[in-house]
Amino acid sequence: MKILTYISARGGAPRAGVSFDGETVFSLEELGWPQGMGVLDLIRALDGRFDRLRAPASGGEALDGVRLLAPIPQPANNVICVGLNYKSHVAESDSAGILEPAKEDAVYFTKNVNRATDPGGLIDGHFDICDSLDYESELAVVLGRDAYRVPKERAGDYIFGFTVANDVTARSIQKGRGQWFLGKSLDSFFPLGPWIVTADELGTAPALPIRSYVNGELRQNGHTGDLIHSVAEIIEDLSRGITLRAGTILSTGTPAGVGMGFRPPRYLKSGDLVRCEIEGIGVLENRVK
Repeated sequence: MKILTYISARGGAPRAGVSFDGETVFSLEELGWPQGMGVLDLIRALDGRFDRLRAPASGGEALDGVRLLAPIPQPANNVICVGLNYKSHVAESDSAGILEPAKEDAVYFTKNVNRATDPGGLIDGHFDICDSLDYESELAVVLGRDAYRVPKERAGDYIFGFTVANDVTARSIQKGRGQWFLGKSLDSFFPLGPWIVTADELGTAPALPIRSYVNGELRQNGHTGDLIHSVAEIIEDLSRGITLRAGTILSTGTPAGVGMGFRPPRYLKSGDLVRCEIEGIGVLENRVK
């Protein structure tokens, strides 16, 4: 199933919906859920029970006719990110002057997201304070249940689904401040979408090609199966001492090919079109303003 937030072709307010076949979307109200529920409300109400969502015999509208918004427009808390989680990206980050961590330890940081940027939405380059705007195509994990002290063998029970994220970064701020939060958290720096593919369809440890393009040129060409720290290991590690609430978004890292990894660096500029894609999940495109 695909879980999404959208605006109907008939207009109106944003609504949460479900597509069972990838062609038709049904609003939650059409599926018998209370009016006004959003995707976060649905995640918490389901508590991992996808069998509570069933396709009706009629109704809905064409998925390709609606306007897609970020599936979780306003995350309930900071997005938790894993830095340097592909060996190829560790190498290019080291050469670019970002310290390489000990291989056995995951590197975490959080990303403030007041409003996730919609598919097709604009990325504000903040060029008055940023001269090194970069892209990072990432697999994002959405948790479906509160997780605390979860062993990796059971981590799959806590995964709601997966989506595509672009961990947009101001590199000069990231490197100059000696920590990553500010350079990762400027407004519009978290495009997300186009929808969440549920774990009952995709599995809990998907190994999928992940890519990014800038103005049609292939930049990143990796595979989510190459994560240094797997999704299950990340959930186990974080939940040892932190309660991860249902709806929490974990962004799991990016493969090599980001702008800072080129010689000379190839940072984004106004007008550039960034395309992040993960096979089996979807395509996320955003233009820099």
